[in-house]
Parts: sequence; structure tokens; C-alpha cells
Amino acid sequence: MKMYQALMICAVLAVAPLGVARADSQSSIAFSDPSEPGTLRVRVWHGDVTIKGADVKEVSVKADSDVAEPTPRKDGMRVLSATSGYTLSEKGNTVTLDYNPEGWSEGSVDFEVTVPHSTSVVVADSVNGDVDCSGVTGDIDVRTVHGDVKLHDVSAGALVETVKGDISVTLKSLAESKPLSFTSMSGEVDIHAPADLKASVRFRTHRGTILTNFDDKVLVTKTEFARRAHKDKITVTVGTSGKKDTASVLVSPTDTTQAKSQTDDDWREGLRDSIREATEDAVEAARDAAEAAREGLTEARVAIASKSGDGVPPFPPLPPMTGGKTVSGTLNGGGVEIQAATLNGDITLKKIE
Repeated sequence: MKMYQALMICAVLAVAPLGVARADSQSSIAFSDPSEPGTLRVRVWHGDVTIKGADVKEVSVKADSDVAEPTPRKDGMRVLSATSGYTLSEKGNTVTLDYNPEGWSEGSVDFEVTVPHSTSVVVADSVNGDVDCSGVTGDIDVRTVHGDVKLHDVSAGALVETVKGDISVTLKSLAESKPLSFTSMSGEVDIHAPADLKASVRFRTHRGTILTNFDDKVLVTKTEFARRAHKDKITVTVGTSGKKDTASVLVSPTDTTQAKSQTDDDWREGLRDSIREATEDAVEAARDAAEAAREGLTEARVAIASKSGDGVPPFPPLPPMTGGKTVSGTLNGGGVEIQAATLNGDITLKKIE
């Protein structure tokens, strides 16, 4: 976790405000090859981003800023350092929207971006702000520190990671060999799926509940608790949908004899210990992640250019989650993999009526 804190702080420092040219509140730009699907890359330090797919051939941007105008000075000088703006550029069929205010006290800018339906979307360096994406058929990649993420009518691959925020996703269809993954360190994960969607699911939460309104004959699942016992991992299957009173204990080969001799009371006590340990680990991990983000934001004052010269590097991925409760299974017989994980929050899979 200390290593993750260092990575998060370095990443936030890496996206510290860069000098940008002043742009109009409305801008547009075309892809260099409009006959091929393009990519929109968004790097907004502070502000909400709404992305809409439409029957258009270029990318258009509308900006709504709450940055206050500098107070006129008595000496007649204009304060240039307080102005803020965004840049819109295109290279290699990738349009980049870049906004970095000079400092946190100067407010934020909210963006509404319209793109062709086939565009893929990458929101790489959002620190504070919500992301809302709808009407695009390309892949979606969103990574943010603090903010809710809403995806509508997803029909390709999707990856969402946020340290603190809720994730809401509406699936339209699934693309072959394009899995979906949704992770929040602290927040709800809400997935809406068509009744006939075929998928393989794996959901994990430490301090929350996994819920669904799909029938148990359509969504067949098993629930597991995992814990660490010294160097051995014990997996306890506590229930399987469609079957009654099923329970088994799986341990490493060296502990097989001991596992078979466990009494029911010992098994229940071990299960309670697993839940308690997983919850304590989850709370500590969430606190560490939030503290890392706060420290990074407070210290982010120095501009660090990317080594490649093509912007700033993205945030590192969130640390993998282990332990807690895991539900895995198949929806309508199985298909493309859908994963969701949260340390603190519920995970819900809802059927679209």
C-alpha cells in the first residue's frame, strides 16, 4: 500500500498544471482520417466531462467555466497568470482535450464534447470531476481520482477505475473478446444489462452487498469468501444459486487432513474471522488510497512533462483487490467477461425490462 501511495502521489504531481494557450469557449476539430474510427483523449484536471456520440464528422467542445475574472489592479496591470484555458489538438486520428488550471483555488471548467458515434474515449487524468459518456460505440477507458462515472449504451470494451466515486453502466451489447471492468475503491457499482445478454460475471466487494434482480436460472452464481491463513489460502464456498445447503472448504494440500476434521463450530468461527479480517483490510486500504490522493493533490504544484513529449503520463492502475466476498457465474449461459470490484459499496446487476 505504501508503494501505491507513492505511485499515486507521483502520478498526481505528473499532471500538475502546464502552461496552455487560451481557447474560445466553443471549439471544433476534425480527425485527420474521418473514414476510420478516431479516439478522443481527455485530460481535464478539475471539472465535469460529458461526452456524447452523434451523427457528426468532427469533434466539438463547449466549455463552461466558473473561474473568476481577476480583480482589476490599482496599478493598471493585468494578471496573466490567473487566466486559464484549454487546448484542443489532433494527431494520428486522436483528438486531445487538455485542461489544467493554474491552481485549485481558481475553480474548474465543465466540458460538453460531441464526437462521431464510432469514437473511442480515453479519460486519462481526471482528478476531480464527474464523467458522463453516451452514444459511442468505441472502447471506453476512464481513470479518475474523485468523481462519479456514468456510461450509457456501452457496446464495446470498457475499463473504469476511480478512487472515490460511484460507477453506473448501461450495457447495450457486448463485443467479442472485449471484456469490461469496473473498479471503485469507495463507491457503488451499478450495472444495467438487457435480459438476453450473455456474459460471465465476477463481482467482489469487501464492505458491501452484491445484488441482482435476474432469476437464479438465468444468472447462475456461486459465492466465495477468501482469507489468508499464514502462507495458505482458504476458500470457502458458502452458497451456489439453484442448489440448497451446499458448502465446501478448499485448502492447500498440506491442510487437507486438518480441514476434514473441522467441526461445524470451528468452520463458522473461521468464516466469521475471514469476514472480519477482510472488512478491516478493506477499511484500511480505502483510507490509505484516499490519503494518498489528498497528499498528491495538496503537493501538486510543479509541472512535469512526459518523457515521450506527448502529454503527461496517466495515473497508475488501482491495486488489485483480494479477499472479501466474491460472486462469480454465468448470465444466459456465459459469454464476454464482466468484472466489478469495490472496497466500500454495493455492486448491483439489474435487468433492463
